[in-house]
Amino acid sequence: MPAKSKAQQRAAGAALAVKRGEGKVSDLQGASREMYDSMTEAELDEIASTDHDHLPEHVEDDS
Repeated sequence: MPAKSKAQQRAAGAALAVKRGEGKVSDLQGASREMYDSMTEAELDEIASTDHDHLPEHVEDDS
């Protein structure tokens, strides 16, 4: 599942870094913390590796 926005891609990248031991969980907040808690490293890697050249900065929440 590719990222839908640049913000989502960055949040996944931050969560992925912590999953890989490159940061502290206490440094995460908001979406990146939720992603860290609910997604596997492979899922985070897939979202974080999305090419962001043509993504919008943010996408409106559908809920």
